[in-house]
Amino acid sequence: MGFSIALIVFSLLLMLLVLMHKGKGGGLSDMFGGGMQSSVGGSSVAERNLDRITVVVGLLWFACIVTLGLLMKLDS
Repeated sequence: MGFSIALIVFSLLLMLLVLMHKGKGGGLSDMFGGGMQSSVGGSSVAERNLDRITVVVGLLWFACIVTLGLLMKLDS
């Protein structure tokens, strides 16, 4: 039960984090100001931290899916 709730939370968080990323050519991120060009050529610290957080949440989401699959297989 706990992994199911964690999966829902990680899914919603991952969806939010992906939508917060800077767009490469339009899309939903432009609605939230993601289409604005930065004056600095490289990635900002905030963008790199957002990338790292997204990767960590994605890995946790994947771990929840694998764990739930193993638990369901062992229960049957």
